[in-house]
Amino acid sequence: MKKINIKEIDTKRIFCTLLPPVMAFTVNCMVYWGAPLFTVGRTAYNLSGNLDDLVPFLPPFIVVYLGCYIFWVINYLLISAQGDEHRYRFFTADICSRLVCLVIFVVFPTTNTRPELIGHDIWTQAVRALYQWDAPQNLFPSIHCLVSWMCCIGLRGCDRIPEWYKWVSKFIAVLVFISTLALRQHVLIDVAGGILLAELVCYISNRRDGYKLLQKVTETVAGWIAGRLSGKKNGK
Repeated sequence: MKKINIKEIDTKRIFCTLLPPVMAFTVNCMVYWGAPLFTVGRTAYNLSGNLDDLVPFLPPFIVVYLGCYIFWVINYLLISAQGDEHRYRFFTADICSRLVCLVIFVVFPTTNTRPELIGHDIWTQAVRALYQWDAPQNLFPSIHCLVSWMCCIGLRGCDRIPEWYKWVSKFIAVLVFISTLALRQHVLIDVAGGILLAELVCYISNRRDGYKLLQKVTETVAGWIAGRLSGKKNGK
């Protein structure tokens, strides 16, 4: 009978927790940077409306817009550390949401009108750098809003996460929504699209068994990595 290696099992559990967020991040990057390759030279649609003009341009919100990446990492790791089924259902939904985004970005490319930046204060300079780095594309639905709301949905039903933190997450998500509008990175319909897409993919994932594919892939890869690491430690 093969002897069970407890350390190998623990290592596998660690990688089962870490791999889904890594895979989700990889898919996100492929979608965000890959979609524009299919829309070069095509007409992009501006979805801004009269209500969007009522939102003031507020450069200091660049802190929220960029700082939310920390929020995403923390919450995605927290969600991945929950029960196996919860983890795989969530990340199946997350990956599927990016695939839906890919289709929309390619089939219905969007853009928006950015303000002329006047001034050289630190906030305006930061927004100027953002505009240079991040072209006005891949706007509907807003991935910033999608991910931020996924951070809230993923905490639902998690008894080990205190209620106060769930409310803090919602508050941060709302700030992110505002930041996308206040920096003219998105318009209202982009925000709504991101929130609705997050709710839709999670609703479907929680009622289907598609998560089992991600679970099988993750556990297979995690087991292989754990075995390789265990073999190296044992001099094999």
